Amino acid sequence: MQRGKGAALVVIGVVAVALAAVAAFYRPFPSDKTPEGAYMRIARSVTDDRMQEVFPYLETEAQWACYTIRDMRKAARDRALATYPEPERGQLAKAYGPVADAPDGRDVFALESQRRGWRARLRRDLSGVVATEVTGERATVVTAQGTRYSFRRRDNGIWGMTMFTADLIAESERATRDRAMVEAAASDYARARGDAGP
Repeated sequence: MQRGKGAALVVIGVVAVALAAVAAFYRPFPSDKTPEGAYMRIARSVTDDRMQEVFPYLETEAQWACYTIRDMRKAARDRALATYPEPERGQLAKAYGPVADAPDGRDVFALESQRRGWRARLRRDLSGVVATEVTGERATVVTAQGTRYSFRRRDNGIWGMTMFTADLIAESERATRDRAMVEAAASDYARARGDAGP
């Protein structure tokens, strides 16, 4: 009788530990309207290699930059396809194609992440949150590894990471300049052919 009672207690203990582990592992994240919640969603997306899912947790300027990059690359590619001679037409179409064909800003961000090694960089640095410092619309998440990630509160209340903003804005400005150069070259090609071009 005593032996059966002991075995039952062991089984109950094992089940309780397993349930506690499952509850700890699958507990819901804090709201993404907190810096910790936004950071934890970024960490999960990076770990799962779903960089598109990081996009909602970038600050607004970074998101706008991703759309500008796509729009400028698409406009430049389309203009080159309509007016450039080969091999320039094919070279530019190949260079701009992946970003120009991206369905959304989140896809542009994933492409830029891959090109620049951002996912690998984040994977090295991500760890649990040990502190959060909030000052008005800005916050810093401090991880167990001592890494500090800056966030800015967006208009919708979600906190957006600022880490990639400068690079994405610089790329959007480069894409805008490139489009202007493509337009100028397209006009030159059109004049050389003796027409106004499209």
